[in-house]
Amino acid sequence: MRIAMGADHAGYALKERLAAALRQEGHEVLDLGTHGPQPVDYPDYAAAVARAVQQGQVERGVVVCGSGIGACVAANKLRGIRAGLAHDTYSAHQGVEHDDVNVLCLGSRVIGEALALEVLRAFLGARFSGEERHRRRLAKVAALEG
Repeated sequence: MRIAMGADHAGYALKERLAAALRQEGHEVLDLGTHGPQPVDYPDYAAAVARAVQQGQVERGVVVCGSGIGACVAANKLRGIRAGLAHDTYSAHQGVEHDDVNVLCLGSRVIGEALALEVLRAFLGARFSGEERHRRRLAKVAALEG
């Protein structure tokens, strides 16, 4: 799978480790930065990942910041992006299966590397169910975008 990844300075180290693991597993990773621990603004990287998903350059996106919350808020501002914060495997796969989440947000100060990788794998392995009730609800969410 082709995956866009981005992080601010707080998420940089975890993003690097997750990207390396995904590459070893055969995924193609589009690394949109940041590329070091110097302080940067999370909206810039959340937006870059969201745009890559929005424009069809990748199938899914992953954004890592300190808590994951700021990145999630920022990514969800772009039309068609359904970003979800997950620090457990159930939320990661259920968010895709029911809500068609296309960007996973992680908090590097909240989750450890091993669990983050399990959560990421659950997110990437999940598929939207397409059930009528979920499509109906997603249509209502899309209508909120204006």
